[in-house]
Amino acid sequence: MTRGRDGGAGVPPTKHRALLAAIVTLIVAISAAIYAGASADDGTKDRAPLASGRFRGDAAPASTGSWVGAWSASPAAAEPGTETTGMAGRSVRNVVHAGIAGTSARITLSNLYGQSPLTVTHASIALADGPGTAAALAGTMRRLTFGGSPQVVIPAGGQVMSDIARIAVPYGADVLVTTYSPVPSGPVTHHPRAQQISYLAEGDHTSDVTAVAYTTETPYWRYLTALDVLSHEADGTVVAIGDSITDGFGSETNANHRWTDVLAERLHEAAGDGRDAPRYSVVNQGISGNRVLTSRAGRPADNPSALSRFERDALGRTGVKAVVIVLGVNDILNSPRLADRDTLLAGLRTMTEQAHGRGLKVVGATIMPFGGYKGYTQARETMRQEVNAEIRSGRLFDAVVDFDKALRDPYDPRRLRAEYDSGDHLHPSDQGYARMGRYLDLDDLKGAAPVQL
Repeated sequence: MTRGRDGGAGVPPTKHRALLAAIVTLIVAISAAIYAGASADDGTKDRAPLASGRFRGDAAPASTGSWVGAWSASPAAAEPGTETTGMAGRSVRNVVHAGIAGTSARITLSNLYGQSPLTVTHASIALADGPGTAAALAGTMRRLTFGGSPQVVIPAGGQVMSDIARIAVPYGADVLVTTYSPVPSGPVTHHPRAQQISYLAEGDHTSDVTAVAYTTETPYWRYLTALDVLSHEADGTVVAIGDSITDGFGSETNANHRWTDVLAERLHEAAGDGRDAPRYSVVNQGISGNRVLTSRAGRPADNPSALSRFERDALGRTGVKAVVIVLGVNDILNSPRLADRDTLLAGLRTMTEQAHGRGLKVVGATIMPFGGYKGYTQARETMRQEVNAEIRSGRLFDAVVDFDKALRDPYDPRRLRAEYDSGDHLHPSDQGYARMGRYLDLDDLKGAAPVQL
């Protein structure tokens, strides 16, 4: 990995150090007293097992719990065909994968693309009774409330976070989040390329533990955009923002083989082994087809540009400490002029500056090869190489993960290595996604943004 943007906080004058040390000592002592009772319970005593009856490598608990992102997905577009009725009269059971363990949970529902208020009269959360099922693990079904009420009305363009639900979420569990709305409302806010099967049922079956009513499978996530947990494993969240390569396009369905899943597993294992690695969860804010600079049509825009959604999808995530940016290939593939390179670089630089304004570390990725893909031209290859040269220079990001170097064919660097190629010469295979998730240096996620002098 290469690094850039060196910087650090200034050292306080000597005459102030003793006073500063005394204040810090007092704060630590007070905090220890406040959290002594809470930290005595590491959350494992009432943590539900997976369907196999085993936990997947429980990590050593952090001293206190922190709210972090266990899963998220960006609202990507208005679902076609739902303009007039939405999901009225149907139960939507989203299946999501928890990348970190927690002792309590809360969700976020979005009506970003709705043109009318969305009324949810009943919502629930439960652990799935194993992979690939709409059935809930016995004893885990919880009714969700919003401001103390089981019903919530989400205005057009708005979102809402639920109250906290007392449910133990193990690392690696599939979680069922179900909503029911009896009132027409559309279009539906959805994420179309979930690489995960969810379910629909006619009528209100929100509290059903069995899967009998859930006869319709769907490849979409609807309304649900975040699952947060109170975790004793992690004290922060890594946000990966990107396009279809981060979205996991082409990876095995229901297998959680996105590169972000592999990164989350590495961080979990490092925490469990007591290694000196960041205690972070990972959330995925990839949207297939996403560009840094350009949104698609619509109000709000379908597939909004990374620049326009960065505040909401990256900076606004729960407990965010670091951002990984994996973007640019779609801008290059749709670039009519090589001169667009400078505008693309300016867009990447703007996102870094916005993250720095929140004190967040930024890791940027080089753009992987796409030789053989239908949009490939020599001019676009030149643009990719020039953008990558600037990324590697260290002038754009705090650290760089060189996905280009990791996955390219050493005998033809314009192409992905054969075993890392899904077959379309743009998207990685499952083996390629695994290579990406293992290649990022965990140390690059440490620390905060450099101090701007």
